[in-house]
Amino acid sequence: MQLGRLNHVGIATPSIEKSIAIYRDLMGATRIGAPFDLPAQGVKVCFIDTPNTQIELIEPYDDSSPIAGFLRKNPAGGQHHVCFEVPDIHAAVADLTAKGATILGEPRIGAHGTPIVFIHPRDMGGVLVELMETPTGDHD
Repeated sequence: MQLGRLNHVGIATPSIEKSIAIYRDLMGATRIGAPFDLPAQGVKVCFIDTPNTQIELIEPYDDSSPIAGFLRKNPAGGQHHVCFEVPDIHAAVADLTAKGATILGEPRIGAHGTPIVFIHPRDMGGVLVELMETPTGDHD
């Protein structure tokens, strides 16, 4: 497996609109994408561009969303995961599995339109890590 660049930091929020206002008004963010639904994941998502990565705001659709469980434990929201790019998601999964890491589910299409998987936090020092296949035409 070859670890690539940090693609984004995922922030769970009970309200994308309120979180957008915080990043815009308090932090001066100007490159804010339009929120969009990701039904397969049970969430609404919005990306905020920074000079070197993105912030992914994640709001649950309803109580069945995985993010809803996170927000029950953290009602104000907070950092949910970090996402790194890998050149080949299937090779990364095979390598990590061979090394004993727990991959949460099968590769599926994420918010950037490329395959993603998550690595269990117990294998990553307590941090939920998302791996995403590097989008075609994206940064090296």
